[in-house]
Amino acid sequence: MSYEDVIERKSKRITFGGIEPAELAPHMFDYQADLVRWSLRKGRAAIFADTGLGKTAMQIEWARHVSAHGRVLILAPLAVADQTQREATRFGVDIERARNVDPGADIVITNYEQLHNFSTDDFVGIVLDESSILKAYDGKTRNAIIGAFAETPYRLACTATPAPNDFTELGNHSEFLGVRSRVEMLAEYFVHDGGSTQDWRLKGHAVAPFWQWVSSWGALVKTPADLGYEDARFDLPPLEMRSHVLPMDHTEAWTDGELFLADARSLNEQRRVRKATRDRRVQRIVELIEAEPEEPWLVWCEYNAEGDALTKAIPGAVQVQGSDSADTKRDRLLAFTDGQIPVLVTKAKIAGFGMNWQHCARMAFVGPSHSYEQVYQAIRRCWRFGQTRPVEVHVVCAETERAIVENYTRKEDGAARLAAELSALVGPAMRAEMRGHIARWNPHNADSAARWPTWLYSQNEDGTAWGT
Repeated sequence: MSYEDVIERKSKRITFGGIEPAELAPHMFDYQADLVRWSLRKGRAAIFADTGLGKTAMQIEWARHVSAHGRVLILAPLAVADQTQREATRFGVDIERARNVDPGADIVITNYEQLHNFSTDDFVGIVLDESSILKAYDGKTRNAIIGAFAETPYRLACTATPAPNDFTELGNHSEFLGVRSRVEMLAEYFVHDGGSTQDWRLKGHAVAPFWQWVSSWGALVKTPADLGYEDARFDLPPLEMRSHVLPMDHTEAWTDGELFLADARSLNEQRRVRKATRDRRVQRIVELIEAEPEEPWLVWCEYNAEGDALTKAIPGAVQVQGSDSADTKRDRLLAFTDGQIPVLVTKAKIAGFGMNWQHCARMAFVGPSHSYEQVYQAIRRCWRFGQTRPVEVHVVCAETERAIVENYTRKEDGAARLAAELSALVGPAMRAEMRGHIARWNPHNADSAARWPTWLYSQNEDGTAWGT
């Protein structure tokens, strides 16, 4: 055995039993067709494509090809399942919508909460739509979903491009696809950050190899330009962020022996400010909506009391909340999609994933949020490819909530910086993947044979070097 043979054996390739695709549907853009071909040939892959790039169309086409080899199950958030079925009908693909009983169709779509009603052994293909919600589930549920499809031959995960520093999400996807467990991923590429056992950071020398490894099973695409395509038609219209700051009565601080109200920093302080200014927040949003009554509005809240107050104060507003039945949530979200509801009031954790609301270009947040991802996803329901008008986002906050605003702004700036760095790292690797290259975890490109160390020369009984 030569030195090259040893290296070859140690080099880990990301290879699964894939499918050579037949002719793809003509309605697909070139970059979409490339991603579908790539994911079919991989057999198990993730498409991390930004909002509005057509993940629904791609997963439908992927499922259509895999269904020639057996049944396919698609898991999606509640109302997104109905939205996907609508898209499939438009493309001429038959997908059966299931709730609590397996209808036995070739391609079945249901929501995540109904997984227990299906025998995963009956399917050769699985699609996780909006797969990033796995990290929102508790560990038990996440492990159940990953374990349920551990033996499924063909797997596809679809979600928007993950945050560059969201390694938990990448680890979940790697584990779902059977590439590597999260523990193995951390051991290979990461070290503990400081004295905390919960914070991990990439090893300095492992940054480029890590993203090359991710690119061998996950296609990270912010725009078609990442794959070498022109993307002028995917330029988004302007996004206008507008803050509405509520002044505070600082005389309230005198009773506590203070000159003025300090910024609300603890969670309890922030909740107290939020509650004390609820009526004024609601009134400001009512004024915004009354100024443009012909516009559809999407209003995001965080607390049930806020949602109730908004729904009561805004004529025609309909709320979707956690206590609603699954059918009620689905019907109301789709009614807003169809323009039957003029103002929708809900939470980002309920409707912040997967819905396509390009018909709406006005939204408001009743208060600032610490969660960059939830705000990003909420805004992207309307500000996405396919939106033709400038999108206005209004955020109502009290002047004592500056710490929350500053924290969010810091996260936003960091995400933009990391996204630019990620594009520079991943773009070339993804273009290589699209050309059919196979990325390695530990690539080695020696131009000449290496000599064995002298201490190995006596390994064989005949006195020759071990491996010869």
